[in-house]
Amino acid sequence: MGRIGLLIVTAALAFVAGAPLAQARIVGKAVEYKDGDTVLEGYLAWDDAKAGKRPGVLVVHEWNGLGDYVKMRAQMLARLGYVAFAPDIYGKGVRPATMQASAQESSKYVKDRALLRRRVRAGLDQLLANPMVDKSKVAAIGYCFGGTTALELGRSGAPVAAIVTFHAGLSNPAPEDAKNIKARVLVLQGANDPYAKPADVAKFEDEMRATTVDWQFVSYGGAVHGFTNPANHDPDHGLVYDEKADKRSWQAMVDFFREVFGK
Repeated sequence: MGRIGLLIVTAALAFVAGAPLAQARIVGKAVEYKDGDTVLEGYLAWDDAKAGKRPGVLVVHEWNGLGDYVKMRAQMLARLGYVAFAPDIYGKGVRPATMQASAQESSKYVKDRALLRRRVRAGLDQLLANPMVDKSKVAAIGYCFGGTTALELGRSGAPVAAIVTFHAGLSNPAPEDAKNIKARVLVLQGANDPYAKPADVAKFEDEMRATTVDWQFVSYGGAVHGFTNPANHDPDHGLVYDEKADKRSWQAMVDFFREVFGK
């Protein structure tokens, strides 16, 4: 296991320390599905010791594609009692290995919002089709590129009850589409994020004010981009893990879900 994998496992253990591990039986598996002719491979996680239907959460990956980090987050959600599905936006086997490759791949979807919406909707359909999921209690969350994607899912009018974003890109070429959001929205940002500057935040807030959406925006002082991922330590590119902001934002999401879905 490499350094990044060890960091991710360590972070997961830190979050679940003290949890009743013996009472949970977390299962994770790859799930192959399609968007048209494009083969996709997502990741499903759930607690096999839990019976009956439960809320489902779509967990959208960062710009480097579906990997260990988002799988860890899906497992953490499963431990909380949710069925978590991490969709594959890029396609099976498309996992950029460098920042340049990640930027190139993610830009294809940021520039083509119709394609982005179609890919994330394919993932949502997989989650909704799962017999363990209560279809009336479904959320979408996302990290960085995934946060942008979760917001686009909401702007498409998708039937989700809650959207949570972590250090997301906030750009929206069609601000009027915000009125289509049916979900309650929680946006969790680093106050010093160089990729979501004050002008971007102001535009996003104006976009939301023009709707009747129930939304919240939380800004974590001192945090920059990618503050939830312990593998991030690249201050030159504004990517630094912030343990305090990570834990606070996760708890904010947990509390938000309890508000939306009940205990």
